[in-house]
Amino acid sequence: MRNLLLLVVLQAFLISCSNLKQTADNKSTPSLKLISSIEIPFEETFQNTKVGGLSGIDYDAKNDLYYLISDDRSMFNNSRFYTAKIHLLENKVERIDFQSVTTLKNATGKAFGNWNTMPTTSADPEDIRFNPKTNTLVWSSEGARVLTADKEILQDPSLNFMNLKGDFLGNVTLPENLKMQKLEKGPRNNGTLEGITFDKNYKNVYTNIEEPLFEDGDQANTSKGGLIRLYQFDAKTKKNTAQYGYKLEPIAHEPVPKGAFGVNGVSAIQYYGKNQLLVVERSYSTGTQACSVKVFMCDLKKATNIKNYSSLQNQKFELASKKLVLNMDDLGIFIDNIEGLTFGPKLANGNQSIIFISDNNFSDKQKTQVLVFELVKK
Repeated sequence: MRNLLLLVVLQAFLISCSNLKQTADNKSTPSLKLISSIEIPFEETFQNTKVGGLSGIDYDAKNDLYYLISDDRSMFNNSRFYTAKIHLLENKVERIDFQSVTTLKNATGKAFGNWNTMPTTSADPEDIRFNPKTNTLVWSSEGARVLTADKEILQDPSLNFMNLKGDFLGNVTLPENLKMQKLEKGPRNNGTLEGITFDKNYKNVYTNIEEPLFEDGDQANTSKGGLIRLYQFDAKTKKNTAQYGYKLEPIAHEPVPKGAFGVNGVSAIQYYGKNQLLVVERSYSTGTQACSVKVFMCDLKKATNIKNYSSLQNQKFELASKKLVLNMDDLGIFIDNIEGLTFGPKLANGNQSIIFISDNNFSDKQKTQVLVFELVKK
């Protein structure tokens, strides 16, 4: 009887969602336990640069070193990344010691321009990952799509490879649907390449757009989520080999006043295991200072490769599956604009640590938080 009821429910679900099928998996989902946190002060400086806008983080286990990228569009200092030591004592964060700061360079070997004065030569850094096999880094830029009466900027997002000195080594070949356009087609402004992660063997690099492409449907609202794409690139050839559909959650809270700005999108991803990614969805609504952040386990095993789908509307395909791992609203603490995560060192009990970082947008009303979690496998 129970199986029959389940079958009836399943059939009803498939009928109501005939254009989209979301896969499910039977793998156990880990839990995340907050064990420590620290804030980087708003006034923090390092080597004459303002520490802020930290949008991505990655861990070099061999050297016990973290790479952190700032989303400064060269408006405070040159677009840059930092290295730092995060000192854990008995699983508690004692302090963070910045070690170096490095300017990001473009293909001509120059620093990126100031967004306010030279917008077409600027970058909008969002995430960074270290490749220990090649001793190089990859970072993402969101680009820009600004069309106003007095300004027209169409700057493609990019996924860039560089050495540890910040020198440009190349970038991926963008699929057509990631190129900015005047028409409402392709990426939205401030909704493009956010997260980056390598797979286990550093053969593939994954990235995601934060919000839906115009042709894939509406942005998330308070009643339903939008559809975004996860992109897979061959790290050697730098070509796009696959794209997968992923369904966002609705915006967590109604903006105040109603109709004001609200958003939910994917701000970071982290490779977890074969076909599996940890996905961070971050929701913000006007009138609520804190963000609502959820972490999902995403499985790509049964997801359709939608690389050749010009649109996700009125199509039949399987989405990447997702299972909730953590809702940071349940932690009972203020959570800001989480934009980066990485596996850190093993903890004293042998369990894996995961570290999240928030982007304060260079605002004294926001916080740069470093949150350390223990991953507990069930």
